[in-house]
Amino acid sequence: MEKATRSLLWLGIGVVAVGALLWSRLAPAAANQQTSGDVEEAPLMVEVRVIEPRVLIESFSTVGTIRADEQVDVRSEIAGVIAEIGFAEGARVARGQVLARLDDSELAAEHDRAVHRLELAKLGEARQQDLLALGLTSQADYDLALSQFNVLVAELRLTEAQLEKTRIRAPFGGVIGLRQVSRGATISPQTRIATLQKIDTVKLEFTVPEVHAGRIRTGDTVRFRVRGSERELEGTIYAFEPNVDRETRSLRARARCANPDGSLMPGSFADVELAIREIADALTVPSLAVIPELGSKKVFVVEDGKAASRLVETGVRTESEVQIVSGLEADDRVIVSAVQQLRNGRPVRERATS
Repeated sequence: MEKATRSLLWLGIGVVAVGALLWSRLAPAAANQQTSGDVEEAPLMVEVRVIEPRVLIESFSTVGTIRADEQVDVRSEIAGVIAEIGFAEGARVARGQVLARLDDSELAAEHDRAVHRLELAKLGEARQQDLLALGLTSQADYDLALSQFNVLVAELRLTEAQLEKTRIRAPFGGVIGLRQVSRGATISPQTRIATLQKIDTVKLEFTVPEVHAGRIRTGDTVRFRVRGSERELEGTIYAFEPNVDRETRSLRARARCANPDGSLMPGSFADVELAIREIADALTVPSLAVIPELGSKKVFVVEDGKAASRLVETGVRTESEVQIVSGLEADDRVIVSAVQQLRNGRPVRERATS
């Protein structure tokens, strides 16, 4: 028993001795290897933007609708039967052009009767006037003849006005739409004959968020694109509502835009961008260069070939850029790529970017 205990004891002492010997040889090598790795860390290839002051335009985006400069549904003021159509669908018409004519045979007859009655009344009034001058009639008889003459003048004017209403004219020049009636159809004032639109100039109607409502003015320029087209167009604000809508919390505004080729069609949807402020000498960096942290934001710059973090305050944002209000200066070299792999003091190799 004693012999077995001594054997186990000597075995334990041997294991400890061997372990100590191995540790004494391996530990310094591992330490040297780790130190060597820190020293020989390869530089990280990064893209760099040299910060330069530039003009920054603060803007916001919204949506709008194209509307005709003028638009009206062509209707008749009186009921009747269409005797003639005076326009081609989709054609341009001039102001005052007769678009449709109603059957006016009855009104024409009434007009002729009114003319003859007026001629007779005029002769009667003249005769009474001569008799009155000779003292052969009373003032009352003359006044009656004059009144009858004036009544017939009014009746003739009424007939002429009704006769004119059988000719439905264009209230302004523009493009006439599709015809909704045919010759021979009986129509009423509720019947839409066609739609007339003036589109040489169009209106862009859009909404402005309440937060920006006080920053727009008549005369301001808006830029917009119509869905399905890449062409950027411009318009000028000419009016806006004097109040903010309580439900949408937005202000409705309108701008005018020239449309000489007629390519802008009323009813089209538009993406609108409105500039509200211009900032001179602004310092900006790409949005991806800004790293958000708890209660702060930072960017990395290159200093002596190594990455160095800078706490920054941001201002206006655009689609791809962020204004830096404080924390950077002109000519600083900001790292704009691989920012998630950076840490203070890490070696970097610059690659300039625009």
